[in-house]
Amino acid sequence: MASRTVRAEARAPQRPPAAAAGRRVTALFVGVFALALVAAARPALAALRVVATTPDVADLTRQIGGDRVEVETLAGGDQDPHRVPVKPSFVTKLNRADALVVQGLGLEHAFLPALLEASRNPAISPGQPAYVDASLYVEPLEVPTSLSREQGELHPLGNPHFNLDPVEGGKMARAIAEGLERADPAGAETYRQGLARFSSALDARIAEWQRRAEPLRGRKVISSHLDLPYLARRFGFEVIGTLEYKPGVPATPAHLEGLIALGQREHVDLVVHEVYFDEALARSVAARLGVPVATVSVMTGGLPGASGYLAFVDANLDALLAAVAAGRQAPQ
Repeated sequence: MASRTVRAEARAPQRPPAAAAGRRVTALFVGVFALALVAAARPALAALRVVATTPDVADLTRQIGGDRVEVETLAGGDQDPHRVPVKPSFVTKLNRADALVVQGLGLEHAFLPALLEASRNPAISPGQPAYVDASLYVEPLEVPTSLSREQGELHPLGNPHFNLDPVEGGKMARAIAEGLERADPAGAETYRQGLARFSSALDARIAEWQRRAEPLRGRKVISSHLDLPYLARRFGFEVIGTLEYKPGVPATPAHLEGLIALGQREHVDLVVHEVYFDEALARSVAARLGVPVATVSVMTGGLPGASGYLAFVDANLDALLAAVAAGRQAPQ
């Protein structure tokens, strides 16, 4: 390689003609100018780097932002959203993020504050434009009137599992679109159009889901955790008790015996097993009551094939309806 360079230099004239020199200077100037334009344009072309705490807000962000956003998720759909295992990679993701989207109402309180402090990215701190709270327009249920530890692990701002209700999902989408616009004003039109597309698709499915859910109306269920009130309100069923003794507190033998007695008195229709809870316990209680079990997810991606938010709502409704149908066919 060195010898070829020496030979090339030997053949080159010692002093190029003035015209050739001028052309080289002009070409150099044009090249530098073009590189400067590319460098200036790169930030505008780069995707907005978004970290989403849950798969639900991640999917809504992708649907609203399209190619303008690049989304990474912290929690997995089959995990307990209250106890997400923290990984060192989360800190790196948050440090590099242009925006953070949270589900809100304190759902992430057990893991997110420490991660934000370690990330050293003040732009995505609560109260900043790039901190996007999807619960902004939600009217919370079950806001506690007192915060005694004797009541279990309560959420001071209310029940944070509003994502199971697709009507609340529409409110989440609106809050996310507005938050993305704050973080990236140049993309406002993209986010507004994305919100309009998603809202149109969601509204059509809500009408369909309401019709399909009619067999659930008036049904009585036992769930693993206090995470179904928004879904129960939307589809007309009633949660009469939970397998947990108190929120975040495992069941005791005495509690389970009392729960089974309650289920017998109330003629409970099914037991709902959330994917991150003990399935064997749910099936044991259901067997004692002689009712079927419906396995649902509290986050997108928790059930097979439910990788997007609309599919997530579909899968939960399918599971509940299948359990009700099975209960009807069971011998009395």
